Amino acid sequence: MAAIQQDILINWSPQETRVAVVEHGAVQELHIERTLERGLVGNVYLGKVSRVLPGMQSAFIDIGLERAAFLHVADVWHRQPDGEPPAFARKTEPQLPIEKQVFEGQSLMVQVIKDPIGTKGARLSTQISIAGRLLVFLPQDDHVGVSQKIPPAERDALRARLQALVGDKSAGGGGGFILRTNGEDSTDAELAEDIAYLRKTWARIKEASVKLPAGSLLHQDLDLLQRVLRDLVSDHTQTIRLDSMEQFHRLRAFGQEFMPAAAGKLQHYKGERPIFDLYSIDEEVAKALGRRVELKSGGYLIVDQTEALTTIDVNTGGYVGARNFDDTIFKTNLEAAGSIARQLRLRNLGGIIIVDFIDMVREDHQQAVLSEFKKQLARDRVKTMSSGTFSQLGLVEMTRKRTRESLAHMLCEPCEACQGKGSVKTARSVCYDILREILREARQFNPREFRVVASARVVELFLDEEASTWRACRTSSANPFPCRPKAPWGKSSTTLFCCSQRARAGGP
Repeated sequence: MAAIQQDILINWSPQETRVAVVEHGAVQELHIERTLERGLVGNVYLGKVSRVLPGMQSAFIDIGLERAAFLHVADVWHRQPDGEPPAFARKTEPQLPIEKQVFEGQSLMVQVIKDPIGTKGARLSTQISIAGRLLVFLPQDDHVGVSQKIPPAERDALRARLQALVGDKSAGGGGGFILRTNGEDSTDAELAEDIAYLRKTWARIKEASVKLPAGSLLHQDLDLLQRVLRDLVSDHTQTIRLDSMEQFHRLRAFGQEFMPAAAGKLQHYKGERPIFDLYSIDEEVAKALGRRVELKSGGYLIVDQTEALTTIDVNTGGYVGARNFDDTIFKTNLEAAGSIARQLRLRNLGGIIIVDFIDMVREDHQQAVLSEFKKQLARDRVKTMSSGTFSQLGLVEMTRKRTRESLAHMLCEPCEACQGKGSVKTARSVCYDILREILREARQFNPREFRVVASARVVELFLDEEASTWRACRTSSANPFPCRPKAPWGKSSTTLFCCSQRARAGGP
């Protein structure tokens, strides 16, 4: 397998920052942050408990947003004995009921772990974690850990080094720290610097929590530009190109202080073409907003996103290149496995995902497709879990952690005509709806005049194919009346239909 060649492109404007992660010339991830719609994940608030729901084992917390945020009992922090892992790492212990832990009117320091999505408010945790360049600080705990992505053989030595740097509470040290993956090769001096920075940040948060009222923001996570250096840069990253000189200097200064290795990859893009045109990223984004995704072989995917889950259907389409039908299906599924993993990253799809690969008879074909799918999912920086097998219905079930809105929810809104259903009534259905409404009104009231405004397609149907329905409308009424459409502005325009009192009396 060839080494991953990764480039990061940043398009900045005062109202919006867009970041594209490109691998081998194809965009894999797109991150967007708008000044007026900045994400909340990582922010620390001083919240106030507005309601406790024992039946849901949850509480609603007012943190100063439009919608109350949500705190589940599993996300309530408990102090642990020295050296024990924090509560979120221990799944088997019974939970203390939430009504015995929080009460209405109580002030709580909370952190956002999921942005508001759709009609759901933000999800909170009382377990505060502050991410640094090399470490994650858990100020309420005393556990020292190492990222699970670091090889097991190296973890014990790294943990011992980190424990020595953290020190004891009695000597002014202590606190919980987890070594991030990019801190594997860090020196003691770099780790000590990160520890000091994180402790200083926590001291500012505690100081603000005493001075500020409930509903106040105590700490805000880094903006998208800064998070690029902290979270997106890896050993595979070759360049980070930014098209704003002002932001380039700002980001370089930030990087030189906290992430010198990443700062060395920064470049100011001076080209005349927009930076996203280098890899046709805007075109890829437009495709990612559609249902259909074309495969190079001629097959295609259909992606449907709903409130409960996302379904992805694989079809052979026009691909007939293989020697036999089984090989055609196998090659289509194999290509689809890579494309689906990319679409999940590009669209930022989260929650439950159901993949309907084309049915395969041979077991070796099934295992090869599952293996390829697993390999492609492993490249995702967001946590994914797959069933790893085909269900009895031939489906692959998986989940992908959801912390922010998907690309479609961020860039689009429901259509006013179809209300997001993706379909509208036919012109003929609208015609018949109009006629039924006229009859209903004529039977209940004695209207002086009916006025109906309709689209050009509905007008044409009324004047041509459905002209006879006006006669049916007259004769089926309990009080028969002449009724005919008039088109004062012509057939091709939005037209007014009227049935007046004069027409009822037998006039023209």
